[in-house]
Amino acid sequence: MARAPLSCPGPLSRRDFLRIGALSLGMGAGVTPWKLEASADSDPDTAVILVWLPGGAPHMETYDLKLDAPLEYRGEFRPIRTNVPGIDVCEHLPLHAKIADKFAIIRSFHHTFSDHGGGHKRFLTGRDPFQPVGFVNDHPMVGSMVAKMREQHQAQVPNYVSIVDNGRSGIDVFSFGSAYLGPSVHPFTVVGDVSLPTFQVKNLNANDTQRTKLTERVSLLGQLDSMPNQLDPLRRGDAMDANRSRAMKLLMSEQAAVGFDLKREPAKVRERYGMHVYGQRALLARRLVEHGASFVSVVMENPTPTQGLPKDTCYNWDSHAVNCHLFTDSKFRLPYYDQAVTALIEDLYTRGLDRRVLLIVTGEFGRTPRITYANGRPGRDHWPQSMSMIVSGGGLRMGQVIGSTNSKGEHPKDRPMSPNDLWATMFRHLEIDYVHTNFIDNTGRPMPILPDGEPIRELI
Repeated sequence: MARAPLSCPGPLSRRDFLRIGALSLGMGAGVTPWKLEASADSDPDTAVILVWLPGGAPHMETYDLKLDAPLEYRGEFRPIRTNVPGIDVCEHLPLHAKIADKFAIIRSFHHTFSDHGGGHKRFLTGRDPFQPVGFVNDHPMVGSMVAKMREQHQAQVPNYVSIVDNGRSGIDVFSFGSAYLGPSVHPFTVVGDVSLPTFQVKNLNANDTQRTKLTERVSLLGQLDSMPNQLDPLRRGDAMDANRSRAMKLLMSEQAAVGFDLKREPAKVRERYGMHVYGQRALLARRLVEHGASFVSVVMENPTPTQGLPKDTCYNWDSHAVNCHLFTDSKFRLPYYDQAVTALIEDLYTRGLDRRVLLIVTGEFGRTPRITYANGRPGRDHWPQSMSMIVSGGGLRMGQVIGSTNSKGEHPKDRPMSPNDLWATMFRHLEIDYVHTNFIDNTGRPMPILPDGEPIRELI
């Protein structure tokens, strides 16, 4: 069993209201009123894969190493050259070094929320949260916004999917909630270790007897739930109908089961991604966008959930000294990450998906540039003041580094950006008008998709 962190465990399950009776498809039953003030046509063939690194990946052990910084800042690792002159990455990311022409590193993102909850909410919603802690969203996560704008999109698989560890499926664990957009645009959640030979996505592809029973039960529920609108002013019945419709579509669809079936992939492809949870989740994400999903969140926490964690390592990327030995943990974690992310990037390009699919790889913040110690172990604490991420595909300009931090990695030096600039770039890729599209929040106020942010010009 994985050891629980001693302190600051990062995202924790708070509530789980994603159940829908026996169907258990990760969709809630109630919805608050909303209204779309303005919208723009979007291209349903475009998609986004978000690789989410909870806890906050250390930027100075991955994409922003500072070889000339004092020892208490630079740490043990060294940068290596890549196939693009002038771009360096960590020595423990050798596969990244071979394909740097296919991704872009952004080193100058920052925000002001240093708690995991506040950091998740700030990063994933594009707005400052009302509370700096806790994971319950005040505003919808960007994936739910995409799902709302694409709700008429008919695909073989769910339009919005998240892939998480066992015990991490609650909508508030990672601030993936839809807030005032309602639970009809929560993600369909795939839970567990998809690399296991016995893994199955539950409740897909029911047999004929089950289909008949389910059809009868849903019909009966529809009769029982029908009521005049004046008795249901919040139109909760409409939300339940929408959720049941989605659930039935999945259960009745053989194509949906095909999209989730990793066994249909050639052995060489699966092995290139890695027969571990990071790799197979990344591969599943590629399959899902190929089958029509618009937004897939791939959560990468424990790379070996069925094997336990080695000594001095951490469950996720929360590399405090009280949780783990920073460099031991990175040496353990980075090879899995390196293999999975580079396989996904190469696969998107090989299959001609690099213009249609935008890949974003990030966590909620970076780690303190100055190393801290506990129990004789080095670590880094929360640090939203600077962070690094990579993007790939989307028809954007790759093979470059955008922005920089100062000599100690403490804060942006050139081209400071906020998470909203990332999401503006994403919405532009999806052809969603984030400037003129408003949702109505729970108080009746129109809320633009983003309050600010500009597409990253260097990528366009």
